Formats: sequence, C-alpha cells, structure tokens
Amino acid sequence: VLTEYRGLDVASTAELRRALTNAGGEYKVYKNTLVRIAARDLGLELDDLLTGPTAIAFVTGDAVSVAKALQDFAKTNPALVVKGGLLGEQVIDEAGVKALADLEPREVLLAKLAGLMAAPMQQMANLLEALPRNFAYGLKALIDQGGAPGAPADAPAAAEDEAPAADAEAEAPAPEAEADAPAEDTPAEAPAAAADTDTDQAEESADTEKES
Repeated sequence: VLTEYRGLDVASTAELRRALTNAGGEYKVYKNTLVRIAARDLGLELDDLLTGPTAIAFVTGDAVSVAKALQDFAKTNPALVVKGGLLGEQVIDEAGVKALADLEPREVLLAKLAGLMAAPMQQMANLLEALPRNFAYGLKALIDQGGAPGAPADAPAAAEDEAPAADAEAEAPAPEAEADAPAEDTPAEAPAAAADTDTDQAEESADTEKES
C-alpha cells in the first residue's frame, strides 16, 4: 500500500510502524524514482501514485489486516494519506484500499469459507447416515407388520382346511343310508312272494273242486 507520510512526526511514524508490524506488515520510506524504476521493470504503471513523499506498507501476512491498520491510523492521524496500492498484479486506488480494509480479516473469511464448504458436506454426511437408519427402521416396521398379523392370517387357512373335513364327515353316513335301503326293501318283497304263493294254492284248490 502506497502512502504519503508528509506531516507525520517521528513518534507518529514509529507508532504507525508498530501498528503495521502487529497487523503483519512492514512500513518503509522510498524515493519515488526508485519505486518508479522497480515498477516499470515489473511491467507496472504507478506514476499516478508516486506524488509527494512516498512510504510503502508491505504485507507479510494478511493484506486486509494491513489495510485496516492503515485506515484506523489515518482516522486519528489525518496527515497520513493512503494513495493506492498493488494487489497481486493489479494496481488499486485509494477506494480500492478502503474496500480492502472494510473486508473481514483473512482468518475470518477462511473460517466462513470453510463453513460454507463444510455445510453441504455435513448435510451429505447426515443424509448418508440417515439412509441406513431410516432403512433399518423401515425394515423393522415391515417385519413387525408382517410378523404379528401373520398368525391371524393363517387362521382362515386352517378354517378352510377344517371345512372340507367337516363336509367329508357329513357325507360319510350317506353310503350307510344307501346300504340300509336295500335291507328295508327285502321284507317288503317277502310278503309279496307269500301273497303269490297263496294265490297259486287257491287256484289249484279251485281247479280240484271243479274236477270233482
């Protein structure tokens, strides 16, 4: 981050260096000519930012923390002017540095990113864990439903088996009744035969009397 330190005394500059060190930065004063040459060697154009005495806050840790430390210091020390900076290979202006300072620290952003990435994974893990559990509960319910009612379901089958047996027993006496029927007919035929015999004897007696 490129700044203009004009108006800062030695004590204020030392205080700024301590704040930037705690934020993971390093604050150094350079001549604009040297900075311009180095920037051109890297293919960067920083001429618009190299006005007035320039000090550069290098970032050794979190860029957001360094930008935030500069912004907080500038609130109480208006002599410090943030001119712009270099984010990666992109040149940013004062508004870009301010936007960077308004971001949450790197650790917080990483924690949130990890949380966003972990949430779907946790949901998937919960789903995969719930599938066997739900399957087990469903299987148990099916077993309970199929096991308990199974016994009454067998009862009608037993009743159906008993019904033919009862019918068989009911039909069994029928042959005996049919067998008894001829026995009842035999005495009825016997008187008929006796009647025929008496008739023949009567006719013979009549013929004998006529001959006499």
